[in-house]
Amino acid sequence: MAQVEININGKNYRIACEDGQESRIASLASMVDSHIKDLVEQIGQIGDTRLLVMASLLIADELVDLREIEGEVAAEGGGAPLGESEEKIAAALDAMAGRIESIADQLERA
Repeated sequence: MAQVEININGKNYRIACEDGQESRIASLASMVDSHIKDLVEQIGQIGDTRLLVMASLLIADELVDLREIEGEVAAEGGGAPLGESEEKIAAALDAMAGRIESIADQLERA
């Protein structure tokens, strides 16, 4: 079993993974770290645990939105013109940005 060292919020973690998956784990860690950095810019350092929970919720929210879009496109028979699909994705991204701002506002007040 391989191991990869990742860095999230300035802290190093050694993670075990399947052989050959090191670069994927590093890439995923980079995505998580990016969310953490965005949160820190918005609300500051509020503790690793809270930041990781918030980042996890944001990532889960993105995943649910993408699954909903995928379901809508599949329900349309996948035949939706590309422009319509792009509009749906853009709308979903706008909605996610709004939710991120809302979560940041709530945490600022907490």
